[in-house]
Amino acid sequence: MLDRRKFIKNTSVISTLPFLPSFSFLKTSKKMIRTAHIGVGGMGKSDLKDTASHKNVKVSALCDVDSVALDEAGKLFPYAKKYKDYRLLFKEMSEDIDAVIVSAPDHTHAPASILAMKNNKHVYCQKPLTHNVYEAREMRKLAEEKNLITQMGIQVHSFYDYKLATLLIQSGLIGKVSTVRAWSPKNWGYDGPKYTGTDDIPEKLDWNLWLGTASERPYKEKIYHPGMWRKLVDFGCGTLGDMGVHIFDTPYNALELDVPLTIKNKCRKFNNYAFPEKNFVEYDFPGTKYTTEKLKWIWEDGKGAPKKHKDLKLPHNDKLPLQGAMFIGENGKKLLLPHFMELPKFIDNGKYVEYNISNFIKNGHLSKVPIRDYDGEAHLHYHQFIDACLGKDECSAPFSYSAKLTETILLGVIAGRFSGKTLNWDSSSAKFKETEANKYLSRTYRNF
Repeated sequence: MLDRRKFIKNTSVISTLPFLPSFSFLKTSKKMIRTAHIGVGGMGKSDLKDTASHKNVKVSALCDVDSVALDEAGKLFPYAKKYKDYRLLFKEMSEDIDAVIVSAPDHTHAPASILAMKNNKHVYCQKPLTHNVYEAREMRKLAEEKNLITQMGIQVHSFYDYKLATLLIQSGLIGKVSTVRAWSPKNWGYDGPKYTGTDDIPEKLDWNLWLGTASERPYKEKIYHPGMWRKLVDFGCGTLGDMGVHIFDTPYNALELDVPLTIKNKCRKFNNYAFPEKNFVEYDFPGTKYTTEKLKWIWEDGKGAPKKHKDLKLPHNDKLPLQGAMFIGENGKKLLLPHFMELPKFIDNGKYVEYNISNFIKNGHLSKVPIRDYDGEAHLHYHQFIDACLGKDECSAPFSYSAKLTETILLGVIAGRFSGKTLNWDSSSAKFKETEANKYLSRTYRNF
């Protein structure tokens, strides 16, 4: 087994480029951004297409441990070199790529992204940014030290409705916010018995490389790839780490929150194998200029979420959207933000009230007409990243922001190991007051 610090240190050996303290030359002189894509099946294929839809992108390298996914992506970009091991990709092609898109399962996000950054590459990494808190802090630190362009893959961050909700909250529409309630009935947990037995590894799959830094185990069909890895502790981050990142993002961004002070997760007893199917997580955040002295945040996931509560009651007894967030402000004012492709709704003392967005349009912060076609907005977040690499824009979800958001999410995941117990987080030392929780802030990497 390899300690994570040694892994991070050792990966620098693969780098073929000298350390470059600034990438300003790249952002001003390059006309084409040469991209490498790590993970090109499923979401990775979508990431590949949306990134490549930018006119200044040349897809130079494709990487996947699944030969079928790799071959399918290769048909779209036949001139791109193909790899199954991202380490070999950097060893052979570091001088021929400018930016890397990481779309592998969660446990590979940090190892691949850190290696990319050590090779001085700009990085777009899918959400959640990392698999644990230590990795999130390392990625943020490295991106800042190397002055790299970075973006986490929370595409809705660049969508009209979420921008509008941020503007409304920061304009003071509902006053100081005291509570945020967010929910998803999605279930990326598993309460059943541990999977046992062994199946033959498919010829198309390099099982060792799929496991990567995770501990070795027998292959089980339809459980790991492309199956239920999000539900399993060693590979995913559960529903909170999946949908939570999307649904937390706008309130977290709009209220300019930092990491929480305390976290408590009410769920079934943790089994150290799979995430609970239902979570009820309570966070307390230090206040900001947009909140009361402290902010309470409540997250619910799993079947039946959210439970009925007066904060969530809608005018005319309307049904809540399947997923979303509710901002609770002053004097009976609330803002409902459905997830997704729906406008936020302003509620004042139990009634829907129209809001005026003319100033946002006038100031250029918002387009006049919302796009109501997912495909029409899906590429925006990727194009923003490429434009930032070209020096034409700035990323709205860089690692300086998304690492803190991810840390917040992952603290809630850790709290699930201590059901019903309040954990106290010290951001300055990056430790819990409850020492038994600190061992879950990082993980030991397997030397593969």
